[in-house]
Amino acid sequence: MKKLSKRFGSLASKVESRAYLPLEAIQLVKENATAKFDETMEVHARLGIDPKYTDQQLRTTVALPNGTGQTVRIAVIAKGEKVSEAKSAGADLAGEDELVETIAKGSMDFDLLIATPDMMPKVAKLGRVLGPRGLMPNPKAGTVTSDLKAAINEFKAGKLEFRADRAGIVHVRFGKASFKAEALLENLKTLQASIDRNKPSGAKGRYWKSLYLTSTMGPSVEVDVTALQDMQQDN
Repeated sequence: MKKLSKRFGSLASKVESRAYLPLEAIQLVKENATAKFDETMEVHARLGIDPKYTDQQLRTTVALPNGTGQTVRIAVIAKGEKVSEAKSAGADLAGEDELVETIAKGSMDFDLLIATPDMMPKVAKLGRVLGPRGLMPNPKAGTVTSDLKAAINEFKAGKLEFRADRAGIVHVRFGKASFKAEALLENLKTLQASIDRNKPSGAKGRYWKSLYLTSTMGPSVEVDVTALQDMQQDN
């Protein structure tokens, strides 16, 4: 078992074994984000789903109203004038066959990959390298589109793709520790609403098992999901 550092142990001692109200949890995580860099705020939500069944899979996008505080490097696979369109819209990388070949060799200097529909037959062949990293373009995630300008602008502004992993857990960033608590709460509420709105049709029983917040280097804090949902309903 990995031994915890004195710093982490000291921070963890401030966290009680209970579910906190949303704003209270955010404030505590912010307080415990004491690293020498601006830590990323993360959500870890355990859902009552089994993603091995197609009707219990969760994969979608959410546009966080206050962004993520992170710079997203976007690559676009397109052809002809669409390559120029992607570059003009702010894509960090854009190309046709040459970009496909670069990715096939394992070079992936980007955080998000967008492709136009006509290029998907070629992109599909990259499944073995893109799939394990969660980078395969998908229409449901808005990463297979002909409207490159809109897609690039949305993802640059804070739109996020997220999915439940094999254990039914959603891991997603929702801002930086330097954000005001109220801005983080607004992002968290938006994320929770998206998870509820996109509840898989095959989900049975209790949907939300648990919800924890943490920062990059800090201990996790449990959130009262019902209280968060009630706040969402009030808006």
